[in-house]
Amino acid sequence: MAVVVQLFLLSCQEETRRGCTDEDLKSLPADSLAVMTTYDVVTEITDSGRLAYRVTADEWQIYDKRKPPYWVMEKGAFVEKFDRNKNVEATIKCDTAYYFSDMKLWKLMGDVDIRNPKNEKIFTQLLYWDQNKELIYSDAHVKIEQEDQVTEGTGFSSNQDLTVWEIKETKGIYAIKEEE
Repeated sequence: MAVVVQLFLLSCQEETRRGCTDEDLKSLPADSLAVMTTYDVVTEITDSGRLAYRVTADEWQIYDKRKPPYWVMEKGAFVEKFDRNKNVEATIKCDTAYYFSDMKLWKLMGDVDIRNPKNEKIFTQLLYWDQNKELIYSDAHVKIEQEDQVTEGTGFSSNQDLTVWEIKETKGIYAIKEEE
């Protein structure tokens, strides 16, 4: 659909000198174009006046006429979470991010790479963050690397701080201490 709209607009730009009209543009579906496209974005999100998150993206598009309305960062996103002293305590990197603003729901796709406050590394191809429920979850394959073990499985849920988590259908490599 986006390719068709872009081709139509390109052809319309070519036709502008030859009679492309405003009516041609008005015939496009209202929800087919982003209402805003921004490049090289760095935005900071505060909580009660305190820096909580920083989001960086090469390209950010907002589709607020769609049902449901959403933002998309198709060229990747990088999120930093800050503690009260403005130190980075967690990061999230992904290939593509969607934010469904009415539901306060993030959908992260591609190579999702997370570092939590415990310095655990979390990898998956699909992750959801429901801000209303303060819950992070996935039904995809998940791998978590800790200092002394690696845990993998299908299905994952966590608090939004990523400090208390559970993997379903687990398998892993665990260090076992031998008793003397």
